[in-house]
Amino acid sequence: MLIGRVIGDVVATQKSPSHEGRKILVVQPLNLDGTDKGEAILALDAVQAGIGDRVLLATEGWGAMTAVGRPSSPIDTAVIGVIDAVDLHNKK
Repeated sequence: MLIGRVIGDVVATQKSPSHEGRKILVVQPLNLDGTDKGEAILALDAVQAGIGDRVLLATEGWGAMTAVGRPSSPIDTAVIGVIDAVDLHNKK
């Protein structure tokens, strides 16, 4: 799983039938401190996330497919939660 920030959405005139009724979002993966981590990715939305939301991503194909209720679909990544807060506790 990854944490990310929604930075856009994709408009597609044609989609796989398994993607009908779902938004495809552009998500920037984040490090735990909130800085960008790598390149932006596409993810199928399961929670009605919007631009600017911090989100939880399922990045394993099977986990992503089942999280959006679309088993055996061509889905690599899915937005499965909107994050309200992240609390880090460092042990010393």
